[in-house]
Amino acid sequence: MSRMTWIRWGLVGAIAVTTGSGANAADHMDAPTVKTDPSSDITDLYSWNDAGRVVFVLNVSPLATTASKFSDKVQYVVHTESKATYGAAGTPLDIICTFAVDQKISCWVGTKDYVAGDASATAGLSSASGGVKVFAGLRDDPFFFNLDGFKATVATVEGAASSLTFDAAGCPSLNAATSAALVKSLSTDPTSTPPGGAAKDFFAGKNVLAIVLSIDAKLLDGGGPILASWASTNKGS
Repeated sequence: MSRMTWIRWGLVGAIAVTTGSGANAADHMDAPTVKTDPSSDITDLYSWNDAGRVVFVLNVSPLATTASKFSDKVQYVVHTESKATYGAAGTPLDIICTFAVDQKISCWVGTKDYVAGDASATAGLSSASGGVKVFAGLRDDPFFFNLDGFKATVATVEGAASSLTFDAAGCPSLNAATSAALVKSLSTDPTSTPPGGAAKDFFAGKNVLAIVLSIDAKLLDGGGPILASWASTNKGS
């Protein structure tokens, strides 16, 4: 790691490498400072198991276009920690990917494996050992978000804020009818005719830049079969 100061933005997820379970985390619409550099703006981290391999999908650059590129000044990192049981101390291992100006990728799985080259082909790029496979490029944004329904719900809550009562934790007290109305607002489309139609996905037809990693689970389970993961982008300052 460089001696430079690093700025980090991240997401959290966790999976058990011995099962078929998976996890994801999403963070679209980031803070202004991060949004000025879309190539470092993480939208999602997905992870799951696939026949003895762990798959990570790290998406950046919301509303990406065919002109969007990964930065040659950013480290794209999936941090992992393997452990024997939940709550136990774990063994950390970072998966670090960087890009050259020509968009060729280099990925290190700790000191255990390495892959480098052009990973833009759909089939991906494999390390010499086959333990790591990577794809990097433009893909459909997989996240579903009913933005219009969310904004309508926010407006309703803000309009009623002065009449709400709050508990000790700062949560508003809502009766069943109000709660049901808010849930309906979140799950329907206020712009449909008539209002209240099926929820509409704001991200439909929109793209992200995706780094897709398929890694032999044996490279990641040094501390045990439970694997926690989170992602960050790291930019020198």
